[in-house]
Amino acid sequence: MINKRQQNDQQFDTPIVPPPSQTQESDAPHATPTWHRRTVASLLICQAFLLAWIGWIKAPVFDEIAHVPSGLSHWATGDFSLYRVNPPLIRMLATIPLLAIQPKTDWKGYSEDPYARPEFIIGRRFMDANDLNAFWYYTLCRWMLIPIVLFGGWICYLWASELFGRRSGIAALALWCFSPNILGWGAINTPDVGAAVFGVTAVYTFRNWLLRPSWATCSLAGTCLGAAELTKSTWIILFELWPLAWLSWRIFSRHSSSPQPSALQLAGVLLLGLYLLNLGYGFEGSFSRLDSFKFISESLGGTGAHEIPGSRFENTSLGWIPVPLPANYVKGIDVQKYDFEVGKWSYLRGETKHGGWWYWYIYALLVKSPLGTLFLLAVASVLFCSRRFRVAWREELALILPALVVLVFVSSQTGFNRYLRYVIPIIPFCLIFASRVFNENVLRYKLLRLVGTIVVIISAIESLWVYPHSMSFFNRAVGGPTGGPSHLLDANIDWGQDLLLLKDFVRKHSEIGTIRLAYFGMAEPEWAEFPFEPAPKADELNGNPPPPGWYAVSVNHVYGYRHNEHDKPWYAYFAQYQPRSHLGYSIYVYEINGSSKSTPQTRNVNRMAPRIQ
Repeated sequence: MINKRQQNDQQFDTPIVPPPSQTQESDAPHATPTWHRRTVASLLICQAFLLAWIGWIKAPVFDEIAHVPSGLSHWATGDFSLYRVNPPLIRMLATIPLLAIQPKTDWKGYSEDPYARPEFIIGRRFMDANDLNAFWYYTLCRWMLIPIVLFGGWICYLWASELFGRRSGIAALALWCFSPNILGWGAINTPDVGAAVFGVTAVYTFRNWLLRPSWATCSLAGTCLGAAELTKSTWIILFELWPLAWLSWRIFSRHSSSPQPSALQLAGVLLLGLYLLNLGYGFEGSFSRLDSFKFISESLGGTGAHEIPGSRFENTSLGWIPVPLPANYVKGIDVQKYDFEVGKWSYLRGETKHGGWWYWYIYALLVKSPLGTLFLLAVASVLFCSRRFRVAWREELALILPALVVLVFVSSQTGFNRYLRYVIPIIPFCLIFASRVFNENVLRYKLLRLVGTIVVIISAIESLWVYPHSMSFFNRAVGGPTGGPSHLLDANIDWGQDLLLLKDFVRKHSEIGTIRLAYFGMAEPEWAEFPFEPAPKADELNGNPPPPGWYAVSVNHVYGYRHNEHDKPWYAYFAQYQPRSHLGYSIYVYEINGSSKSTPQTRNVNRMAPRIQ
């Protein structure tokens, strides 16, 4: 008879790698088949090319215009005040190629007002100074980040393989490589996919330390924690989550005979991560007194901080505490709190309001994830409820808890909802969880094996059907990218990325001449050098139809989106016209003849734009 304690030992000591399959080829780590290695390599190479092409054909998008010169400023001046709302690691890595090229820069004369966002002014200066070369510089920076995205796929493969078997590893890797959200955001210079990569790596190495505690695994976990903290301030939750995860692991492993991770090594992980976070900022303002900061959020600055910076810690017993964080990291968190407290306009399913919805990110994930991926997640959730298909609880918590905490934390910030990219750090955890469907116990059922394989292929096809316009992806359940604006706007479909596609369209249609343009983006259309003039606003028309001719209108404008506080739906009158073409799904092209409110849609010019030379 097996007593209860022995049963617990068996449950909590579940092997990292499942036992060899009964098939001809072993699934054990020492017997990796040739086809398996080739599949992994092929998927990563394929993703590299997909990312490179998007990086080549897309114009610099809204925040990206500010990220690149901000990264250069960190290298050139050692100052981290530009774009302080995000830690600097990703933009500093992205701008390494520009250190040799030395583009024209100007860091002088921008406002240091705590309420200002001078990085966008610097971004415009950078584009103006470098003319058409600036488009090439942004492409180089995008390509520099491709290895980081590929590394994220490798981590997904390793973790899924160790939990559920190597076939699950391939499934997780395939879902990662063809995920439209990873392709769309991994190909541009924002920190979101980088935060997903370094975040899942930090969790994976921390989990490995818990399994095999030693000073070597402790050091690796601390290093990866520091790297994650330098990508996005969302990961500051790990400093609170790790002690809880360590305690839970100890509880779930209390009957195990394997070595237990010590509190001393846990402290080593946290201290090393904290040290690297400060090192990444060059210890800029580290350990400043709490009452030395002037905050603009009311959470930290007190009542009235939205108008006059202050500190709720001044003249309190907490004011003397030295903050073990870089000054600009602390200020960046404060600016983010200010933005959410003040609030912005948000859009969901045709409704615009000031503020947000607690369920916005869940909804965004449902409409902007491939249906195949959602199906696998649903099946994996059912399998998770069965002990037969579940690994040890400590392993399940290590995978599920970080993603759940990030989702809850981000969803709790309801001052505004605009960007799915804020929850991209949970995507690798979701894909690894979905790969449970390819667990060896499941694959014994031939029908499930066939269905799972088909669903992964369908998921990839649905993503590639929209490629290279992956940023604008919406699944077929909501009508794809053409139906997407009815559900979400802003960067979820239109962030100014298709300006070069419009340039190509105007060049190829000489009959257009000068096109009238209403463009949503931080880039100035003059930088792309094609003939245009501003489209008339609604108040300029006085109720009359627009003059006959060709018009290009960003989809955000067509739907009357309010990006800034005082924006008006100046171009929403185009909603009554039928577009002639959709350029990359973010720019609608109209031919207005002045005689009717509907023109026939002849063809969709949804092609890849050649690069500006």
